[in-house]
Amino acid sequence: MRRFHSYGPVNEKLHFTVKRYKLIEDCFNNLIGDPEEEGHYFTIWAPRQTGKTWLMRQVKKKIEKEYGDEFVIADMSVQGIVPDEDEKINFPDFIPDLIRDAFGIKIKNKNPGWKDWKDFFHKDQNNFDSPVILFMDEFDSLPSNVIDRLVTLFRDMYLKRENYVLHGLALIGVRAVLGVESDRGSPFNIQRSLHVPNFTWEEVKELYRQYQDESGQKIAPEVVKKVYETTRGQPGLVSWFGELLTEKYNPGHGKLIGRAVWKKVYRRACNVEWNNTVLNIIKKASSEYSSHVIKLFSKSDIKFNLRADWCGYLYLNGIIDYSTAVDANGDEMEICRFSSPFIQECLYNALTYKIIGDDTPILALEPLDELNDVFEKDELNLPALLKRYKDYLKRLKAKGLNPWKEQPRRSDLHITEAVGHFHLYSWLGQALDGLCIVSPEFPAGNGKVDIHLKCKDKQGIIEVKSYKSMSKVKETKKQAAGYAKQTGLDSVTIALFVPVEDEEILQKLSGKDVIDNIKVNVCAIGWV
Repeated sequence: MRRFHSYGPVNEKLHFTVKRYKLIEDCFNNLIGDPEEEGHYFTIWAPRQTGKTWLMRQVKKKIEKEYGDEFVIADMSVQGIVPDEDEKINFPDFIPDLIRDAFGIKIKNKNPGWKDWKDFFHKDQNNFDSPVILFMDEFDSLPSNVIDRLVTLFRDMYLKRENYVLHGLALIGVRAVLGVESDRGSPFNIQRSLHVPNFTWEEVKELYRQYQDESGQKIAPEVVKKVYETTRGQPGLVSWFGELLTEKYNPGHGKLIGRAVWKKVYRRACNVEWNNTVLNIIKKASSEYSSHVIKLFSKSDIKFNLRADWCGYLYLNGIIDYSTAVDANGDEMEICRFSSPFIQECLYNALTYKIIGDDTPILALEPLDELNDVFEKDELNLPALLKRYKDYLKRLKAKGLNPWKEQPRRSDLHITEAVGHFHLYSWLGQALDGLCIVSPEFPAGNGKVDIHLKCKDKQGIIEVKSYKSMSKVKETKKQAAGYAKQTGLDSVTIALFVPVEDEEILQKLSGKDVIDNIKVNVCAIGWV
């Protein structure tokens, strides 16, 4: 029986596979162009583990089947090119091995240079009897100066096509190489770029249908839906959850893979299971643009613009995506959102640990505090819980400890709202350890984060916000009430961080309201 496969190209004989005929056809047509005249030079790009190499192999098979006698077809991976002791790469040193592995041809020059790369494809070298179609995989694993040099040579070949045998070229990698930083401008005269998209809902259903048909084991439709919603169809993650559900955490042949199994698998995926794609995304998110990632946890209306370096970097590495929203004037705009709720939660937990750590410098609660008033009624008394948090901040200050030291700040030098998310979330986890499950929830995927608490038969929501103006506070209350109603709760608590220490102002900003039959509590917290 076949199985799910999440790392490296899938083999349809061994693994469950989505055909993606249209994507294959689009790539095929891009490369072939006019078979009698010329094909195209373009890029195939997508974040890690989305099926780029699989696509290359499928298109290669299709060309071999339909035009096998008319073209020389080769795939070349540059992933194995490694720097020397000085962390530099002299690409010409690798030319003989690359050409031998891809074409089975040994070049004559024992000390090749950049010119040999270009000359190899020249017609007067008589290396080929037919036009060449070349796939270069992992292309952007090369240093940017090497990429720049190579695409410049390819561009020259493209402009002088009558002298070269290179009919079609696909450069495959994470980035759209047409946008590479280069003083020479775009490498080609054309702007062709093929993005490998995530699986659609129908494709995810098809993948899991194949498992059910071949194994005879049922998977609850709500589980398949959860896989799609939490990953947004990211191919590597969709298949990874398939591996976890049907292999490592399979309840047994003949037993339904239902909600309980999914909850266990998702919890383990967030906390204890290694995944190279997730690790890579966390590493990229912790780069020079980490402050932008942190900001995305507190603002749901950050404009998406590929021409902003930070935005392009996070998008091309699978950290963020975009969606269309409508502004206050009714005009459409693109806004940033995380690539999936699962990635958002993994980043949230990773950043909480990085920014706050996994332990409080003093006890989260007073030694004899049993939280009786928090739990004594039918519903959680979250304002009473947040009063403990305010007391905790005062105790830190009394000991000369500043939890905000060296933390990211806004342009007005106040702490960013997202740091409040991380700090409060970390404190709640320790204050309620063993009593409640504290989990971040991402209902929109666009930066909105709510902290959900489940304490036996009681549950509640804390929404973390930063004070901007009184009108924004009113708007926040209405939105919080609407969200509570959607989740079936009759109350919600807002932790409002305010950049003042004046307790009188904080008291005036705190209070209770009833909006559309939902109790809305506001707890203002001094934040300087």
